[in-house]
Formats: sequence, C-alpha cells, structure tokens
Amino acid sequence: MPKPFALPQELAHTMRAHLHTLYGDAADTVFSQLQHQLADFAAQHPELATPHAELLSEKDAILITYGDQIQAPGEATLQTLAIVLTQRLKGIISSVHLLPFFPFSSDDGFSVVDYLAVNPAMGSWEHIHALGKNFRLMFDAVINHISAQSEWFQAFLHGDPAFRDYFITLPPTTDVHSVTRPRTHPLLTPFEAATGTQYVWTTFSADQIDLNYENPAVLLDIVDVLLAYAAHGAEFIRLDAVGYLWKEVGTPCIHLPQTHRVIQLFRAIFDAVAPNVLLITETNVPHAENISYFGDGTNEAQMVYNFPLPPLILHTLHTGNSAALQQWAHTLVTPGNQTTYFNFTASHDGIGVMPAKDILSAAEIEALVQKTRAHGGLVSYKTNPDGTESPYELNITLFDALSAPNADEPQSLQVNRFMVSQAMMLALAGVPGIYIHSLVGSHNNLVGVEETGRARTINREKWVRAELDAALENRQSVAAQVFRRYTELLRARAAHRAFHPHGGQEIISTPEAFFALWRTAPDASERVLCVHNVSARPQVFRAPETSGHWVDILCGELCPGANIPFSPYQIRWMLKK
Repeated sequence: MPKPFALPQELAHTMRAHLHTLYGDAADTVFSQLQHQLADFAAQHPELATPHAELLSEKDAILITYGDQIQAPGEATLQTLAIVLTQRLKGIISSVHLLPFFPFSSDDGFSVVDYLAVNPAMGSWEHIHALGKNFRLMFDAVINHISAQSEWFQAFLHGDPAFRDYFITLPPTTDVHSVTRPRTHPLLTPFEAATGTQYVWTTFSADQIDLNYENPAVLLDIVDVLLAYAAHGAEFIRLDAVGYLWKEVGTPCIHLPQTHRVIQLFRAIFDAVAPNVLLITETNVPHAENISYFGDGTNEAQMVYNFPLPPLILHTLHTGNSAALQQWAHTLVTPGNQTTYFNFTASHDGIGVMPAKDILSAAEIEALVQKTRAHGGLVSYKTNPDGTESPYELNITLFDALSAPNADEPQSLQVNRFMVSQAMMLALAGVPGIYIHSLVGSHNNLVGVEETGRARTINREKWVRAELDAALENRQSVAAQVFRRYTELLRARAAHRAFHPHGGQEIISTPEAFFALWRTAPDASERVLCVHNVSARPQVFRAPETSGHWVDILCGELCPGANIPFSPYQIRWMLKK
C-alpha cells in the first residue's frame, strides 16, 4: 500500500503564505480545499511523485506545433503528426509543444471552450498519450482567459450564482487608461446577461474572457486543470499570457505582485506532487520584466521565453552587425541552476518588438517594421496609455523576414542566412524552442491571411502530409535543405555536454560581423567555441586561443589555431584539438 499523502511542512507553509497574501482571512479555507485536491491527485498518480536526477540536458530541444499541423485523409491530425514526427524527428527532437488542442472558438485555439477535452477534429487523449511515448510533451495552459462560448461564461451569462464572480465586470465609465494593452480593441466588452448588460474585462479579444483570480474558486478550478495536464503526460506547462493574470483597477494590471504569487503557488504545488513538471512563462515584454518570472531561482518558473532574441537576431542579420546582440547577450544570466531560458526565433505568433524596445533604438525598430513590410509581411499594433499606437509584433515567417521572397540572390545564400539565425539560438545557454515552420523554411501564407483576415495566419499555414513529404524528398527545395541542415545542428548539439542548458556561457567580444561565444559543460569537462558570421561577406575570425588547431564539430574540418576563414553566414562550432 502506498503511504498516505503528506504535504511537506515547508511547502505547506509556502502555500499558506501565498494564499494569505491573495485571499486574506479566507486563506485557511482555501488551503484546506487545496490540500484535498493535492491528496486526491497524489493518490491517483503516485508515479509522478519521484523526482528525476536531471530534468534537462543538452539533448533537449522542443518542437512547437499545432495538433492539426499535418493532415492526411482518413486520419486524426494528432495521429498524422505523431507518425511524421516519429519517422523524421525521433532522437533529434526530444519534446513537442502542442499548441492548444482543446475545443476552441477563435484565435486558432487560444480561446478555449473546454480545458479538459481534446478537440475532436484533432483526435483524442489517446492520440496525445501515443505522441508522449516518443516525445516529452508541453501543454498550453491558457488560463488568463476562456472562451465566451465556454460553460463557465455561459453559466455566468445565465445568472448561475456559482459563476457570478468568475469574471470581472465594471461600469462602462470606469477609467481603465492605466491598464497595459496588448491590443487596440476596447478593454470592456458588453454582453447581455440575465442580470442585464454586463461590461466584461477582455484583454485580448471580445471572445476571450478574462478570469477573475480574486475569486479563490477560480484558482482552485485552474489548479485542477494544471494537475490534469500533468496526469495526461505534460512535463512542461506553458503559462500563456500569464503576466496579465491579476487585475487591479488603477494599476497597469501586468506583472502585479499577486500574479507572481499565483505562479509561485503553482510551483509549490508541482514541487509537492509532480516535481518533474516544469513551468514556463510566456510574457512578451521587455527583458527586465520578463526575467522577473524566474523569481529567486527556486520558487517560480523554471524557464522563461527569451523574447528579445527574435528581434535582435533579425536586426543582426539585416545589418550584418552583431553589436546590439553581443551587448545584450553579455547580460544573460539566471538566478540559479534550476532556471534557464527558452530560446526561440519564431513562434505561432509574430516576432514581438516590445521586448527589444530598451535594447534597440526607435529608429532600429522602425527599420524592422519597414523591412517586414518590404518582405511581404504585416505589422500588428497595440494601444498605449496615451491613446497612441505602437508596433507590437511583426507578422511574417522567419525565412521571409530574413530574405525578401523575390530577392535577386542565390537560394543557397538565403538558406545560409536562415541557418545562421538558428545556430545562434541553438548555441545560447537554454532550451531551444523550434517552431515547426522553421524546420522547413516556410514562406508567408498570404492566401491564408486573405481567407481569415487575421495577420497571424501568415505564419500558421497547415500542411497536407503528401505535399510535405514531397517537399522534403526534393533535395533542391528550400524545405529539404533547411530540414537537413537543421537536423545536423541538432545532432551536433545533443552530442556535446557543453550545450547543457545549465552549462557555462561566455560571450566573446568580436568584430561586428561575428557573434561568438564559449559554451562549457556543467562539470567543465568540455568547452566548445561557437562562431557565427552574421554578414554576407567572407570573414576571418581571430581565435581567442591561437595555439594548436580546432576541429569543427559540424563538418569535421580541421581549422588553424589563429586566423579561421569564414564564408558568408558560415557557422563553426569548434573543439580545441
């Protein structure tokens, strides 16, 4: 018989402290309910209670994809996805981040109707579990808001007293100008309810209704959701748009202390009953705000999205100048060996420019905007407190962002430019997140944008499996070239302990045409020199150690110890021989 669940005293104290801050006199009652939830979960899933010796390694790389990304006649899309990924990426990609696969009403899944169901158009929980047999899984927890079509919100509209305080309503005359806005639509949306017209808080769209975490019943329901994800095999849980979680009129309503307390409570919960589950926060904000979600290094998210990286890499390769990237990368530290960055260059959303606003000048950001438009992309805006609008994200595939689709230049140069963008991301300390479109160098989906009227569709094209297979089998296609080069980089990275997420990193000050860094294994047993030519011109790199020779682990080439030649956009990851 397994031992009865006993919440460790230190974690119980931590949870009580968080709940007291959030709910005051009601904290003891909420804690009692939470204890029952955790005891039930622990009894049902004792296999999740034993911590692993190592949660992350150099072999970890996470593929970001929709559950219906690849489609084939007569197959559930999750089944098709599992077949293709197992055939082509097993042993190369360790993990799969499934973007929301729940029933939804808008925003390609991020307006969730039912947190605990699989969209039947994609498949079933059995298909999710089958994918989890070959890959670690990341699920999205879209817990800032829920669909207007959800049972919770419909119950609210019909006057069910149990759901009266699940959402935030305000008089339409409320002054909300101080609220941070990631969109341009009004913050309060009118709905006809049993109690009359209600003006409801909607940060992201009129179909995405913000939850009211001042109501402890909401928190406890969401805890059940997160625990269910762990029970279904999620080893990573992505907290979508979590910075907006707690609202307080008269404040910016982003990064409030209560929001951090809620995340820290989630961390304590998983530390107690599923210590191998890692939390990752998605906060598309300037760098200093973003890394606050590491907490003290032991009590909040284990990973944060490295949001400045995509616009900085784009700027670097547009200008052939790595100075801004170097200066910023020198500052990349974490508060301890339980935390690391989730490095990425592209995602299902656009390339956010807000995270770069304190790193790049206004003119440099405007140059990114103009280049995006020149390359066939779109630009989304946000409303500022003074009523003006600012660029929020660049809507474009990364391949087309880096190379104009109709540019008069060799395809090989465009592929090399794209691959160096990926190599820089893969070399940096952290866990790489690779959007599936980056594996094949996708072009802008302009037809999709015309069909949906949504800018983000440009980077969300779905594939027919037969067409994808044909592209990957055609060795001359961009898709085949990028896929081959990408898998070579991933294999090399996984084979060297120096790329461990918690290994050492030292950015090397170099001429602007290079971005270079040392990566060192956690036990100092291995050191790799990663050098990237970010320019379209041949260059010579002056190695920091000039004696002996280097061996390039990507191609096996022996390089001289001092002056190392680089072709345009060449990548060299080197060991001292």
